[in-house]
Amino acid sequence: MTAIKLMLRKVSQEQIFMLSVLVVNGGNYLYNLLLGRFLGPEAFSEAALLITLLLVLSFMGMTFQLAVAKFAVLFSGKEWHIFKSNSYRRSALIGLVVGIAIILFSGQLQQLFNSQSRWMFIIFGLGIPVYFFMSVNRGTYQGRQEFNNLSITYQTEMWSRLLLTMALLLIFDVQPGVLVATGIFISFLFGLFPSDAKGVTFFNNDKLSAENSKKVNKFIILTACYELTQIIINNSDILMVKHYFEAMDAGLYASLALIGRVVYFVAWMFVMLLLPAVVQKEKDGEPTAPILFKYITYIGLLSASIVMACYFFPELIITLMFGDSYLSMSALLWQYALATSLFALSNIFAYYFLSLDHFVPVIISGVLGLSQIALVALFHDSLSSVVHVQIIAMSSLLVIQIIYFLNKEIRNKANKTQVLP
Repeated sequence: MTAIKLMLRKVSQEQIFMLSVLVVNGGNYLYNLLLGRFLGPEAFSEAALLITLLLVLSFMGMTFQLAVAKFAVLFSGKEWHIFKSNSYRRSALIGLVVGIAIILFSGQLQQLFNSQSRWMFIIFGLGIPVYFFMSVNRGTYQGRQEFNNLSITYQTEMWSRLLLTMALLLIFDVQPGVLVATGIFISFLFGLFPSDAKGVTFFNNDKLSAENSKKVNKFIILTACYELTQIIINNSDILMVKHYFEAMDAGLYASLALIGRVVYFVAWMFVMLLLPAVVQKEKDGEPTAPILFKYITYIGLLSASIVMACYFFPELIITLMFGDSYLSMSALLWQYALATSLFALSNIFAYYFLSLDHFVPVIISGVLGLSQIALVALFHDSLSSVVHVQIIAMSSLLVIQIIYFLNKEIRNKANKTQVLP
Protein backbone atom coordinates (compact mmCIF):
# COMPACT_ATOMS: atom_id res chain seq x y z
CA MET A 1 0.00 0.00 0.00
CA THR A 2 2.83 2.38 0.87
CA ALA A 3 4.58 1.57 -2.40
CA ILE A 4 1.43 2.42 -4.35
CA LYS A 5 1.09 5.79 -2.57
CA LEU A 6 4.73 6.63 -3.32
CA MET A 7 4.25 5.70 -6.95
CA LEU A 8 1.15 7.90 -7.26
CA ARG A 9 3.02 10.86 -5.78
CA LYS A 10 5.63 10.59 -8.51
CA VAL A 11 2.99 10.70 -11.25
CA SER A 12 2.41 14.27 -12.43
CA GLN A 13 -1.01 15.76 -13.13
CA GLU A 14 -0.08 15.96 -16.82
CA GLN A 15 0.65 12.22 -16.91
CA ILE A 16 -2.64 11.48 -15.14
CA PHE A 17 -4.47 13.67 -17.65
CA MET A 18 -2.84 11.92 -20.62
CA LEU A 19 -3.82 8.53 -19.19
CA SER A 20 -7.33 9.85 -18.54
CA VAL A 21 -7.67 11.11 -22.11
CA LEU A 22 -6.66 7.70 -23.43
CA VAL A 23 -9.37 6.13 -21.26
CA VAL A 24 -11.93 8.72 -22.39
CA ASN A 25 -11.04 8.22 -26.06
CA GLY A 26 -11.24 4.47 -25.54
CA GLY A 27 -14.62 4.83 -23.88
CA ASN A 28 -15.92 7.08 -26.66
CA TYR A 29 -14.68 4.57 -29.19
CA LEU A 30 -16.38 1.76 -27.34
CA TYR A 31 -19.57 3.87 -27.28
CA ASN A 32 -19.49 4.26 -31.06
CA LEU A 33 -18.52 0.66 -31.69
CA LEU A 34 -21.36 -0.66 -29.55
CA LEU A 35 -23.81 1.65 -31.32
CA GLY A 36 -22.52 0.49 -34.70
CA ARG A 37 -22.86 -3.19 -33.83
CA PHE A 38 -26.16 -2.83 -31.95
CA LEU A 39 -27.96 -0.60 -34.46
CA GLY A 40 -26.58 -1.69 -37.83
CA PRO A 41 -25.41 0.66 -40.63
CA GLU A 42 -28.75 2.43 -41.33
CA ALA A 43 -29.73 3.23 -37.74
CA PHE A 44 -26.09 3.96 -36.87
CA SER A 45 -26.13 6.78 -39.42
CA GLU A 46 -28.69 8.56 -37.17
CA ALA A 47 -26.48 8.20 -34.09
CA ALA A 48 -23.41 9.28 -36.07
CA LEU A 49 -25.32 12.35 -37.25
CA LEU A 50 -25.99 13.47 -33.66
CA ILE A 51 -22.38 12.88 -32.67
CA THR A 52 -21.21 14.84 -35.70
CA LEU A 53 -23.60 17.72 -34.94
CA LEU A 54 -22.16 17.84 -31.44
CA LEU A 55 -18.66 18.05 -32.90
CA VAL A 56 -19.84 20.81 -35.24
CA LEU A 57 -21.21 22.86 -32.33
CA SER A 58 -18.08 22.15 -30.31
CA PHE A 59 -16.34 24.96 -32.19
CA MET A 60 -18.21 27.36 -29.89
CA GLY A 61 -17.69 25.22 -26.81
CA MET A 62 -13.95 24.93 -27.50
CA THR A 63 -13.76 28.67 -28.15
CA PHE A 64 -15.00 29.28 -24.61
CA GLN A 65 -12.74 26.60 -23.17
CA LEU A 66 -9.56 27.76 -24.90
CA ALA A 67 -10.22 31.43 -24.14
CA VAL A 68 -10.76 30.71 -20.45
CA ALA A 69 -7.69 28.42 -20.44
CA LYS A 70 -5.47 31.13 -21.90
CA PHE A 71 -6.61 33.98 -19.68
CA ALA A 72 -6.54 31.81 -16.57
CA VAL A 73 -2.78 31.99 -17.13
CA LEU A 74 -2.65 35.71 -17.91
CA PHE A 75 -5.25 37.18 -15.51
CA SER A 76 -5.39 37.19 -11.74
CA GLY A 77 -7.33 38.79 -8.90
CA LYS A 78 -10.34 40.93 -9.78
CA GLU A 79 -9.71 40.84 -13.53
CA TRP A 80 -9.80 37.03 -13.50
CA HIS A 81 -13.02 36.96 -11.47
CA ILE A 82 -14.72 39.43 -13.84
CA PHE A 83 -13.56 37.50 -16.91
CA LYS A 84 -14.63 34.17 -15.44
CA SER A 85 -18.12 35.43 -14.54
CA ASN A 86 -18.53 37.03 -17.96
CA SER A 87 -17.51 33.78 -19.64
CA TYR A 88 -20.09 31.74 -17.75
CA ARG A 89 -22.76 34.33 -18.50
CA ARG A 90 -21.93 34.48 -22.22
CA SER A 91 -21.78 30.72 -22.55
CA ALA A 92 -25.21 30.32 -20.97
CA LEU A 93 -26.75 33.03 -23.18
CA ILE A 94 -25.25 31.76 -26.45
CA GLY A 95 -26.12 28.19 -25.49
CA LEU A 96 -29.76 29.17 -25.01
CA VAL A 97 -29.88 30.93 -28.38
CA VAL A 98 -28.31 27.98 -30.24
CA GLY A 99 -30.41 25.41 -28.38
CA ILE A 100 -33.67 27.25 -29.11
CA ALA A 101 -32.69 27.60 -32.77
CA ILE A 102 -32.11 23.84 -33.07
CA ILE A 103 -35.48 23.14 -31.44
CA LEU A 104 -37.35 25.61 -33.67
CA PHE A 105 -35.76 24.23 -36.84
CA SER A 106 -35.89 20.56 -35.81
CA GLY A 107 -38.36 19.76 -38.60
CA GLN A 108 -36.10 21.30 -41.24
CA LEU A 109 -33.09 19.45 -39.83
CA GLN A 110 -35.03 16.20 -40.05
CA GLN A 111 -35.71 16.79 -43.75
CA LEU A 112 -32.18 18.02 -44.52
CA PHE A 113 -30.50 14.92 -43.09
CA ASN A 114 -33.21 12.40 -44.03
CA SER A 115 -33.77 11.52 -40.36
CA GLN A 116 -36.61 9.45 -38.91
CA SER A 117 -37.63 11.81 -36.10
CA ARG A 118 -37.44 15.50 -35.21
CA TRP A 119 -37.49 14.67 -31.49
CA MET A 120 -33.87 13.68 -31.48
CA PHE A 121 -32.98 17.25 -32.56
CA ILE A 122 -35.29 18.74 -29.91
CA ILE A 123 -33.69 16.74 -27.08
CA PHE A 124 -30.24 17.50 -28.48
CA GLY A 125 -31.04 21.23 -28.50
CA LEU A 126 -32.01 21.14 -24.82
CA GLY A 127 -28.49 20.02 -23.90
CA ILE A 128 -26.56 22.73 -25.75
CA PRO A 129 -26.67 25.40 -22.96
CA VAL A 130 -25.35 22.81 -20.50
CA TYR A 131 -22.58 21.84 -22.94
CA PHE A 132 -21.35 25.42 -23.32
CA PHE A 133 -21.45 25.99 -19.56
CA MET A 134 -19.45 22.80 -19.08
CA SER A 135 -16.83 24.05 -21.58
CA VAL A 136 -16.13 27.19 -19.51
CA ASN A 137 -15.74 25.05 -16.41
CA ARG A 138 -13.18 22.87 -18.18
CA GLY A 139 -11.29 25.89 -19.47
CA THR A 140 -10.67 27.05 -15.90
CA TYR A 141 -9.11 23.73 -14.94
CA GLN A 142 -7.10 23.56 -18.17
CA GLY A 143 -5.64 27.06 -17.82
CA ARG A 144 -4.70 26.55 -14.18
CA GLN A 145 -3.28 23.15 -15.19
CA GLU A 146 -5.49 21.40 -12.63
CA PHE A 147 -5.50 18.31 -14.78
CA ASN A 148 -6.90 16.02 -12.10
CA ASN A 149 -10.20 17.92 -12.00
CA LEU A 150 -10.16 18.34 -15.77
CA SER A 151 -9.76 14.58 -16.13
CA ILE A 152 -12.73 13.91 -13.85
CA THR A 153 -15.09 16.10 -15.92
CA TYR A 154 -14.25 14.15 -19.06
CA GLN A 155 -14.57 10.83 -17.26
CA THR A 156 -18.00 11.60 -15.79
CA GLU A 157 -19.32 12.74 -19.17
CA MET A 158 -17.95 9.76 -21.09
CA TRP A 159 -19.01 7.00 -18.68
CA SER A 160 -22.50 8.39 -18.14
CA ARG A 161 -23.09 8.68 -21.90
CA LEU A 162 -21.80 5.18 -22.56
CA LEU A 163 -23.70 3.40 -19.79
CA LEU A 164 -26.95 5.37 -19.96
CA THR A 165 -27.26 5.24 -23.76
CA MET A 166 -26.75 1.50 -23.90
CA ALA A 167 -29.22 1.02 -21.01
CA LEU A 168 -31.83 3.14 -22.79
CA LEU A 169 -31.40 1.20 -26.04
CA LEU A 170 -31.75 -2.14 -24.23
CA ILE A 171 -34.78 -1.14 -22.12
CA PHE A 172 -36.92 1.05 -24.39
CA ASP A 173 -38.35 0.25 -27.81
CA VAL A 174 -38.10 3.82 -29.11
CA GLN A 175 -36.53 5.33 -32.23
CA PRO A 176 -32.74 4.94 -31.64
CA GLY A 177 -31.89 8.55 -32.51
CA VAL A 178 -34.16 9.81 -29.72
CA LEU A 179 -32.53 7.53 -27.15
CA VAL A 180 -29.01 8.48 -28.27
CA ALA A 181 -29.92 12.18 -27.98
CA THR A 182 -31.28 11.58 -24.48
CA GLY A 183 -28.05 9.88 -23.44
CA ILE A 184 -25.99 12.80 -24.80
CA PHE A 185 -28.15 15.35 -22.93
CA ILE A 186 -27.87 13.55 -19.58
CA SER A 187 -24.11 13.08 -20.00
CA PHE A 188 -23.65 16.87 -20.16
CA LEU A 189 -25.21 17.16 -16.72
CA PHE A 190 -22.75 14.60 -15.35
CA GLY A 191 -19.91 16.47 -17.08
CA LEU A 192 -20.51 19.47 -14.83
CA PHE A 193 -18.91 17.57 -11.96
CA PRO A 194 -16.64 18.81 -10.50
CA SER A 195 -17.60 22.46 -10.97
CA ASP A 196 -15.49 25.59 -10.48
CA ALA A 197 -18.47 27.99 -10.73
CA LYS A 198 -18.41 28.86 -7.01
CA GLY A 199 -18.43 32.62 -6.48
CA VAL A 200 -19.45 33.34 -10.07
CA THR A 201 -21.92 36.22 -10.37
CA PHE A 202 -24.28 36.41 -13.33
CA PHE A 203 -25.83 39.81 -12.59
CA ASN A 204 -23.20 42.53 -12.33
CA ASN A 205 -21.87 45.45 -14.36
CA ASP A 206 -18.17 44.85 -13.74
CA LYS A 207 -16.07 45.06 -16.89
CA LEU A 208 -12.50 44.25 -17.83
CA SER A 209 -10.06 47.05 -18.46
CA ALA A 210 -10.09 48.37 -22.02
CA GLU A 211 -6.73 46.75 -22.79
CA ASN A 212 -7.68 43.34 -21.42
CA SER A 213 -11.10 43.47 -23.07
CA LYS A 214 -9.41 44.08 -26.42
CA LYS A 215 -7.10 41.10 -25.86
CA VAL A 216 -10.01 38.84 -24.94
CA ASN A 217 -12.17 39.84 -27.89
CA LYS A 218 -9.28 39.42 -30.31
CA PHE A 219 -8.48 35.94 -29.04
CA ILE A 220 -12.13 34.83 -28.97
CA ILE A 221 -12.71 35.96 -32.57
CA LEU A 222 -9.49 34.31 -33.71
CA THR A 223 -10.25 31.09 -31.84
CA ALA A 224 -13.88 30.92 -32.97
CA CYS A 225 -12.82 31.35 -36.60
CA TYR A 226 -10.21 28.63 -36.30
CA GLU A 227 -12.44 26.22 -34.41
CA LEU A 228 -15.13 26.73 -37.06
CA THR A 229 -12.70 25.96 -39.88
CA GLN A 230 -11.44 22.91 -37.98
CA ILE A 231 -14.99 21.64 -37.54
CA ILE A 232 -15.70 22.22 -41.23
CA ILE A 233 -12.63 20.24 -42.20
CA ASN A 234 -13.19 17.42 -39.73
CA ASN A 235 -16.96 16.90 -39.99
CA SER A 236 -18.33 18.34 -43.23
CA ASP A 237 -17.60 15.08 -45.05
CA ILE A 238 -19.92 13.04 -42.78
CA LEU A 239 -22.73 15.59 -43.07
CA MET A 240 -22.35 15.81 -46.85
CA VAL A 241 -22.24 12.04 -47.23
CA LYS A 242 -25.41 11.82 -45.12
CA HIS A 243 -27.00 14.31 -47.53
CA TYR A 244 -25.73 12.90 -50.85
CA PHE A 245 -25.79 9.14 -50.18
CA GLU A 246 -28.32 6.57 -49.02
CA ALA A 247 -28.58 5.66 -45.32
CA MET A 248 -26.64 2.41 -45.81
CA ASP A 249 -23.68 4.15 -47.47
CA ALA A 250 -23.79 6.95 -44.88
CA GLY A 251 -23.61 4.40 -42.06
CA LEU A 252 -20.70 2.58 -43.71
CA TYR A 253 -18.85 5.86 -44.19
CA ALA A 254 -19.49 6.82 -40.56
CA SER A 255 -17.78 3.62 -39.43
CA LEU A 256 -14.83 4.38 -41.71
CA ALA A 257 -14.55 7.90 -40.31
CA LEU A 258 -14.71 6.66 -36.72
CA ILE A 259 -11.82 4.24 -37.17
CA GLY A 260 -9.72 6.63 -39.26
CA ARG A 261 -10.06 9.50 -36.80
CA VAL A 262 -8.34 7.78 -33.91
CA VAL A 263 -5.26 9.93 -34.65
CA TYR A 264 -7.24 13.14 -34.34
CA PHE A 265 -8.79 12.15 -31.01
CA VAL A 266 -5.40 11.32 -29.51
CA ALA A 267 -3.88 14.52 -30.96
CA TRP A 268 -6.53 16.47 -29.07
CA MET A 269 -4.90 15.31 -25.83
CA PHE A 270 -1.66 17.04 -26.80
CA VAL A 271 -3.54 20.20 -27.79
CA MET A 272 -4.94 20.42 -24.25
CA LEU A 273 -1.37 20.35 -22.90
CA LEU A 274 0.13 22.51 -25.67
CA LEU A 275 -1.90 25.71 -25.32
CA PRO A 276 -1.29 26.60 -21.63
CA ALA A 277 2.36 25.52 -21.92
CA VAL A 278 3.01 27.77 -24.96
CA VAL A 279 1.19 30.72 -23.36
CA GLN A 280 3.26 30.34 -20.18
CA LYS A 281 6.54 30.09 -22.13
CA GLU A 282 5.64 33.17 -24.16
CA LYS A 283 4.71 35.06 -20.97
CA ASP A 284 8.07 34.12 -19.40
CA GLY A 285 10.02 35.10 -22.53
CA GLU A 286 11.23 31.55 -23.22
CA PRO A 287 11.44 29.74 -26.60
CA THR A 288 8.17 28.05 -27.60
CA ALA A 289 9.24 26.07 -30.69
CA PRO A 290 10.67 23.10 -28.69
CA ILE A 291 7.18 22.39 -27.31
CA LEU A 292 5.83 22.30 -30.86
CA PHE A 293 8.57 19.94 -32.02
CA LYS A 294 7.88 17.57 -29.13
CA TYR A 295 4.19 17.19 -29.90
CA ILE A 296 4.71 17.04 -33.67
CA THR A 297 7.08 14.13 -33.09
CA TYR A 298 4.53 12.32 -30.91
CA ILE A 299 1.70 12.77 -33.41
CA GLY A 300 3.93 11.93 -36.38
CA LEU A 301 5.00 8.59 -34.92
CA LEU A 302 1.46 7.75 -33.83
CA SER A 303 0.04 8.67 -37.24
CA ALA A 304 2.55 6.55 -39.13
CA SER A 305 1.80 3.54 -36.91
CA ILE A 306 -1.96 3.81 -37.36
CA VAL A 307 -1.82 4.32 -41.13
CA MET A 308 0.46 1.29 -41.50
CA ALA A 309 -1.84 -0.85 -39.35
CA CYS A 310 -4.85 0.23 -41.43
CA TYR A 311 -2.95 -0.56 -44.64
CA PHE A 312 -1.85 -4.06 -43.67
CA PHE A 313 -4.82 -5.20 -41.53
CA PRO A 314 -7.94 -3.32 -42.75
CA GLU A 315 -10.33 -6.29 -42.75
CA LEU A 316 -9.21 -7.46 -39.32
CA ILE A 317 -9.64 -3.96 -37.83
CA ILE A 318 -13.10 -3.43 -39.33
CA THR A 319 -14.31 -6.90 -38.38
CA LEU A 320 -13.16 -6.54 -34.78
CA MET A 321 -14.64 -3.07 -34.39
CA PHE A 322 -17.88 -3.15 -36.36
CA GLY A 323 -18.42 -6.60 -37.81
CA ASP A 324 -18.64 -8.19 -41.26
CA SER A 325 -21.45 -5.90 -42.48
CA TYR A 326 -18.96 -3.00 -42.71
CA LEU A 327 -16.19 -4.85 -44.62
CA SER A 328 -16.87 -3.06 -47.92
CA MET A 329 -14.97 -0.07 -46.46
CA SER A 330 -11.71 -1.98 -45.90
CA ALA A 331 -9.95 -0.69 -49.03
CA LEU A 332 -10.51 2.93 -47.99
CA LEU A 333 -9.48 2.58 -44.34
CA TRP A 334 -5.78 3.44 -44.65
CA GLN A 335 -6.55 6.27 -47.06
CA TYR A 336 -8.99 7.90 -44.64
CA ALA A 337 -6.49 7.40 -41.79
CA LEU A 338 -3.88 9.18 -43.92
CA ALA A 339 -6.18 12.15 -44.52
CA THR A 340 -6.91 12.39 -40.79
CA SER A 341 -3.22 12.10 -39.89
CA LEU A 342 -2.34 14.98 -42.19
CA PHE A 343 -5.04 17.07 -40.57
CA ALA A 344 -3.92 16.13 -37.03
CA LEU A 345 -0.36 17.28 -37.79
CA SER A 346 -1.48 20.57 -39.31
CA ASN A 347 -3.79 21.01 -36.33
CA ILE A 348 -0.85 20.97 -33.91
CA PHE A 349 0.79 23.74 -35.94
CA ALA A 350 -2.44 25.74 -35.98
CA TYR A 351 -3.02 25.56 -32.21
CA TYR A 352 0.59 26.56 -31.65
CA PHE A 353 0.06 29.67 -33.75
CA LEU A 354 -3.30 30.28 -32.09
CA SER A 355 -1.60 30.33 -28.69
CA LEU A 356 0.65 33.12 -30.00
CA ASP A 357 -2.25 35.15 -31.51
CA HIS A 358 -1.27 34.65 -35.15
CA PHE A 359 -4.12 35.22 -37.62
CA VAL A 360 -2.70 33.86 -40.88
CA PRO A 361 -3.02 30.12 -40.00
CA VAL A 362 -6.73 30.65 -39.31
CA ILE A 363 -7.19 32.17 -42.76
CA ILE A 364 -5.24 29.30 -44.31
CA SER A 365 -7.39 26.70 -42.53
CA GLY A 366 -10.56 28.53 -43.54
CA VAL A 367 -9.62 28.54 -47.22
CA LEU A 368 -8.69 24.85 -47.17
CA GLY A 369 -11.83 23.98 -45.21
CA LEU A 370 -14.06 25.66 -47.78
CA SER A 371 -12.09 24.06 -50.60
CA GLN A 372 -12.73 20.63 -49.06
CA ILE A 373 -16.48 21.28 -49.04
CA ALA A 374 -16.33 22.46 -52.66
CA LEU A 375 -14.33 19.40 -53.71
CA VAL A 376 -16.75 16.97 -52.01
CA ALA A 377 -19.71 18.82 -53.56
CA LEU A 378 -18.13 18.46 -57.00
CA PHE A 379 -16.68 14.95 -56.66
CA HIS A 380 -19.05 12.65 -54.78
CA ASP A 381 -19.79 10.00 -57.35
CA SER A 382 -18.46 7.40 -54.88
CA LEU A 383 -17.24 7.19 -51.29
CA SER A 384 -13.67 6.72 -52.53
CA SER A 385 -13.86 10.07 -54.34
CA VAL A 386 -14.88 11.75 -51.08
CA VAL A 387 -11.83 10.30 -49.32
CA HIS A 388 -9.40 11.17 -52.13
CA VAL A 389 -10.32 14.86 -52.28
CA GLN A 390 -9.77 15.07 -48.52
CA ILE A 391 -6.24 13.71 -48.89
CA ILE A 392 -5.53 16.41 -51.47
CA ALA A 393 -6.94 19.19 -49.26
CA MET A 394 -5.18 18.04 -46.08
CA SER A 395 -1.82 17.58 -47.82
CA SER A 396 -2.04 21.15 -49.07
CA LEU A 397 -2.96 22.43 -45.61
CA LEU A 398 -0.01 20.73 -43.88
CA VAL A 399 2.52 21.91 -46.48
CA ILE A 400 1.32 25.51 -46.19
CA GLN A 401 1.40 25.39 -42.37
CA ILE A 402 5.01 24.12 -42.44
CA ILE A 403 6.05 26.84 -44.89
CA TYR A 404 4.42 29.49 -42.69
CA PHE A 405 6.20 28.17 -39.59
CA LEU A 406 9.61 28.08 -41.29
CA ASN A 407 9.12 31.60 -42.63
CA LYS A 408 8.23 32.85 -39.14
CA GLU A 409 11.29 31.19 -37.60
CA ILE A 410 13.61 32.67 -40.24
CA ARG A 411 12.18 36.15 -39.63
CA ASN A 412 12.47 35.82 -35.86
CA LYS A 413 16.12 34.76 -36.10
CA ALA A 414 16.85 37.64 -38.49
CA ASN A 415 15.25 40.14 -36.10
CA LYS A 416 17.27 38.80 -33.14
CA THR A 417 20.48 39.05 -35.18
CA GLN A 418 19.77 42.72 -36.00
CA VAL A 419 19.18 43.54 -32.33
CA LEU A 420 22.50 42.05 -31.24
CA PRO A 421 25.37 44.64 -31.02
